Amino acid sequence: MRLGLLASFCSFSLSALLAQFPGGRNSGPGSDLLRPAIQLDLEGKGTEARQLLQKTIDSSTTPAARANAQRTLAMSWAFDGNCAKTIEYEQKVIEYWTTREADEPHNAFYQEGEMADEAARVCIDYGDLDAAANWYAKGHAYGLKEPDIPADRMALWEYRWQHAQARIAARRGSKAEAEKHIAAARAALETMTGLRRQQEGFFPYLTGYVAFYLGDYQKALNDLQQADQGDPFIQCLLGQTYEKLGDREKALECYRKASVTRAHNPPAAFARPFARRKQADPGNTKFYQTNPGRLT
Repeated sequence: MRLGLLASFCSFSLSALLAQFPGGRNSGPGSDLLRPAIQLDLEGKGTEARQLLQKTIDSSTTPAARANAQRTLAMSWAFDGNCAKTIEYEQKVIEYWTTREADEPHNAFYQEGEMADEAARVCIDYGDLDAAANWYAKGHAYGLKEPDIPADRMALWEYRWQHAQARIAARRGSKAEAEKHIAAARAALETMTGLRRQQEGFFPYLTGYVAFYLGDYQKALNDLQQADQGDPFIQCLLGQTYEKLGDREKALECYRKASVTRAHNPPAAFARPFARRKQADPGNTKFYQTNPGRLT
């Protein structure tokens, strides 16, 4: 099986991790069997979704189909906010790609990095910063193992790695550390040639995210308004920023947008459940009493 290598490389988005099986995340081997489970996740019926996904994995007739189903199962756990289980199943997908290294060395190492970053993204969104840091480091290392890696792709991995470290530092309240990694991310971006124009749009997400967690809400708003307005995670982060600025109506409008996403990926896995809870309980006090450390 051959993934759309150039397509995933050129369409990279830090807010919606990109490696996908042919035709998209939920297409490819066995995809018809995955769609009912994905719908269950979107309806908040994760237990039922995972039962169906496990049956799909057990009945898979090719390693590629099994890996596709395992990746979908990883996202099902992500919709439940379970970092450890997401890692468990992303690791299985990585194991599949290790079997492809000899035949597809350029693609396989890239995909191993993608899966590790995907797990890390789920963990940071749900507040497990140590796990996120560990898996972002793994993703960076996997990606750089690609033989004869192009300069732009090397810069892309460095951009991702610095981007992740800046967000983690901000979550830990370290302004100096976050600013150091923002500068390094900008430097990596500026070394890109063919990818630079495409990647510049993801920089305001980083600076807005960091500003939010460091308490500079006006800067967060200004920067996030320059980020991808169709990304449900950005919509949630904007909603929280509006809350901090005292604009409840605009916050709820952002949550309404995020709550109807049909995506089944890390941004949606956090944003859809979070936004629906926010709509039901704008203060979200009950949720945070039982889930300390979650995004606020």
